[in-house]
Amino acid sequence: MKKIYSLVDEERLLHIILRGKEVTTERLNVVDDEQFLQLAAMRLPKGKTFKPHKHVIYPKLTNIAQESWAVMRGSVKAILYDIDDEIIAEEVLNAGDCSITLYGGHTYEILEDDTLVYEYKTGPYLGVERDKEFIEKCFR
Repeated sequence: MKKIYSLVDEERLLHIILRGKEVTTERLNVVDDEQFLQLAAMRLPKGKTFKPHKHVIYPKLTNIAQESWAVMRGSVKAILYDIDDEIIAEEVLNAGDCSITLYGGHTYEILEDDTLVYEYKTGPYLGVERDKEFIEKCFR
């Protein structure tokens, strides 16, 4: 697992890259409990079951959008930005890999036709005007 910290605020974790091959335990909590977006990676044996449950509704603390892309097929180049809108890392994600953006910015370049990606983010979605602040600097 690669954790990418801000160069501007060295204590702030911005992005996490997780490679599918790194998941070797039954449960790996990828994101710390205090973040809004939670992610666990699980490598599970046949026949594993879970006790049926539902989740408790509680008041939302914030509407910050934290986002994860899980690559199911193909490949994607993740271009990751620091909190000052400067590129801090570029990572190629392959099937089974994922990126998590907690803070900072990102963009993605699809590297193969028929790439399949699942995007997860905190909600509710309030529309592009309230959800995104575009980075005007060219990423190339």
